[in-house]
Amino acid sequence: MTETTEKSVPRPLPEDWDRVLAVVAHPDDLEFGSSSALARWTGQGKDVVELLVTKGEAGIDGLAPEECAPLRMAEQHASAAAVGASTVEFLDFPDGTLEYGLPLRRAVAAAVRRYRPEAIVSINFRDHFAGGGGFNHADHRVLGPALLDAVRDAANRWVFPELKEEGLDPWSGVRFVAFGASPRATHYVELSEADLAAGVASLDAHAVYLSNLDGFDQKSFLPEAAARAGAWAGVPLATAFEVFEV
Repeated sequence: MTETTEKSVPRPLPEDWDRVLAVVAHPDDLEFGSSSALARWTGQGKDVVELLVTKGEAGIDGLAPEECAPLRMAEQHASAAAVGASTVEFLDFPDGTLEYGLPLRRAVAAAVRRYRPEAIVSINFRDHFAGGGGFNHADHRVLGPALLDAVRDAANRWVFPELKEEGLDPWSGVRFVAFGASPRATHYVELSEADLAAGVASLDAHAVYLSNLDGFDQKSFLPEAAARAGAWAGVPLATAFEVFEV
């Protein structure tokens, strides 16, 4: 894979493809920027599938995991509907203690073979987010490298050969993996006001989760982020991605 890091010349993300798989650790990860791009793509007739590696069961302090998981899954389904995603799938890895390793790579590689995307979107896995802030979530930092490796695994018939025996043939059609909210952004997706509004609606769908975030202004967050990314890209509104070409 080739990491593209030329910050001085933002480039539009290629859109000459039909299927995208959005792979993130938790319900709400996509909604902090990337879901507006998903809305743009479904509006173009592209197929969007969302894959959640955990159920977000450790994400709300006042709710026990067995209560939290169904609630957060329901919120993610509503969020996906707001941007027109065709499918939402949840894996069963533990929220908060995700580990890099073969089980995670195998599960994600299986999903890549199952959905056969041409593009993949995820959340920033660098130590910090664009604009600073605190240390990035451990699950995000684990998932990014595992996802990049799983894309390669999905294309290699000799890695996890049991997947082919399960009917999942190798898939080498992924062209790039794009990580939203990265401090090393290289590409952008221009957004319309309607795309941004759909993104805001998708974030609003996480009502219970957001109500437990102290001091977070959900109404201004996405519009302000889209305006900043647009200024960087030279367009009115945008969302930015760090892209690895396959």
